[in-house]
Amino acid sequence: MKFKSKVNSVFDIKSVTSGEMESAIARWGRTYRGFPDWLSEDEDFRTINFAKSLCEETARLTTLGIGIQIDGENARAKWLQEQIEGIYYRLREWVEYGCAFGTIIIKPNGESVDLITPADFIITDEADGKIKGVVFINRAVSSNQKKFYTRLEYHRYDDDGKYVITNKCYVGKQKDDMDEAIDILDTPWRELSEEETIENTEPLYGVLRMPKANNIDFDSSLGMSIFSEAMAELRDLDIAYTLYNLEIEDSKRTVLLDSDRLVAGGKLKETNTNFEAQKAKLKLPRFVKNVYGNGDGQFYQEINPTINTEGRLVGVNALLSQIGYKVGFANGYFVFNESQGIQTATGVEANEQRTIQFIKDVRDKLEDAITGLIDALNSFADLYDLSPVGEYEVNYNFGDITYNYQEDKMTWWGYVMQGKVAFWRYLVKFENMTEDEAKEIADEATASQMQQLFGGE
Repeated sequence: MKFKSKVNSVFDIKSVTSGEMESAIARWGRTYRGFPDWLSEDEDFRTINFAKSLCEETARLTTLGIGIQIDGENARAKWLQEQIEGIYYRLREWVEYGCAFGTIIIKPNGESVDLITPADFIITDEADGKIKGVVFINRAVSSNQKKFYTRLEYHRYDDDGKYVITNKCYVGKQKDDMDEAIDILDTPWRELSEEETIENTEPLYGVLRMPKANNIDFDSSLGMSIFSEAMAELRDLDIAYTLYNLEIEDSKRTVLLDSDRLVAGGKLKETNTNFEAQKAKLKLPRFVKNVYGNGDGQFYQEINPTINTEGRLVGVNALLSQIGYKVGFANGYFVFNESQGIQTATGVEANEQRTIQFIKDVRDKLEDAITGLIDALNSFADLYDLSPVGEYEVNYNFGDITYNYQEDKMTWWGYVMQGKVAFWRYLVKFENMTEDEAKEIADEATASQMQQLFGGE
């Protein structure tokens, strides 16, 4: 709220995102982090945080075998390839966050690339489902941890169609303290200008927006969390799982025993403390409980509850199937069993077209986002003379989501044994070796085999 208020007062602009949409994003974020709203409904409620599992699995399949190649026989193409290779390890994480929040922004900062979630940007203008004006919040802290810096970075197009970036900086003694304005030259962002105007450029960021249509705010450029349609079922799943675990906890054997039976020929003083002390003295098991009867202390009863495991699991799996379907997975993709917990299909079968189409849709959105990022990096290179100007072409490659690693490995080993494929190629593909390392080991293996066959040095 402080961020939003500051943006309103400094730039005299307002967010175009509806309050209903902001509330939904906040609710998705709490659910993803493992603090869904329904936990407050009952102190016994527990969450298995299946929302995060959904995002993880979607991100895993989306980025499986991803390859991004920037072609061009020039320094610019090489520089852009280096920038993209520097973010490969973050792509799966970015997609997971995008799945959770519905929309994330990836933006160059001059040195690397920032991931920005909805909590750290405010949309000020949008058209045709695209963000045209946005304010980002950037934070930094001094080396001695005593000064906290905040930069409001406002991107938009002016009336002449030129792209304008305005930076406003603040310093304080704690995070998000924006009371004292400061010159950008006195901040960690001193290499940036307070204002830049650029002609003929696309937005200097990429937007990863999930493919689901926004049914909360039809005019919004923001996407929907992949589990937005399944919030009710996620709540029901947590309840079902809670009851399943409570039933296990409550299934322990219980013996109801009149306390008078703990002493021979006498009466035990009727206090629970004395009962527990006498129980400990006699080394009775913990499942023995005290009851007070009206007779001669002859009461004794054993309770051995049965667990409705099969019925519970049927209900849990029905919910898992419904949740998976609403997200975009094929029915039965997620399943729970009591020995291993929630599992995913070991491989996506060719006939599971719903899963395949869903992942393809997310991959298309990821392509759009990375293309926007590459365009932004290209503009940064022009703006700050980071590399010479040059033409380039971006090519994407994604792994087959029906791919099974172990099957592929066995198939290739068969090729090696049949002499159809060189052993070193197998080592490069499956053992993460360089070509030189693999060839050296393959040569050693060949020499060793020859020695075994024919003897000699």
